[in-house]
Amino acid sequence: MKKTDIEKFKNFRNSYDFKYKEIVVKDDEKYIGETLVSNSDGTVSETEEFINVGYKLKGPYSKVLSNIFPYTFTFRGKKVNSLEAIFQSIKFKDVKMQNLVLKYDRLDANNIKVATPYDWKETGILYWQGKEIDRFSSDYDDFTVEMYLSAIKNPLYKSVLKNIDKYILHSIGEEDSKKTVFTRYEFERMLNTLSAYVKREK
Repeated sequence: MKKTDIEKFKNFRNSYDFKYKEIVVKDDEKYIGETLVSNSDGTVSETEEFINVGYKLKGPYSKVLSNIFPYTFTFRGKKVNSLEAIFQSIKFKDVKMQNLVLKYDRLDANNIKVATPYDWKETGILYWQGKEIDRFSSDYDDFTVEMYLSAIKNPLYKSVLKNIDKYILHSIGEEDSKKTVFTRYEFERMLNTLSAYVKREK
């Protein structure tokens, strides 16, 4: 992918009016404003205000917008079977193991992380094809942008994003960037921006 494609998206992202929706906890229930997000009965998948992303949630949009949904695309010359496969693969130092992980999707893609002895959380360093990437660097931001721009080459994924007319929420996402390779904020900003980005095309 050309660097100009990445910069074009980043310029769009910088001008896009993304408004992050804060989740408030009241008596073990989660809300956005007055809208219930989750309680002891479970997590809400869709309301008039948002679509909540989660592979195990009931709504179809919730499932197909998940990083673990099986969308096949090419990223940096590698055929991958889901976005999650890339996010988990970068936790592996060994290139051969990383290439195996890229073939995974669905819950297997998430669970395969137990196969690596390396704990990126201790150093903040991730790996792509043997090269180090600092989780908190601009290089990593470019890396994730390129991931999602590569994913929208899959026509089904792109079509789903075009069809969304609500805020894309990921209430189960981790908030602390030191504990995850993609926070709830990063995910929501990326997908909401990406949805607006692809809608510019007729």
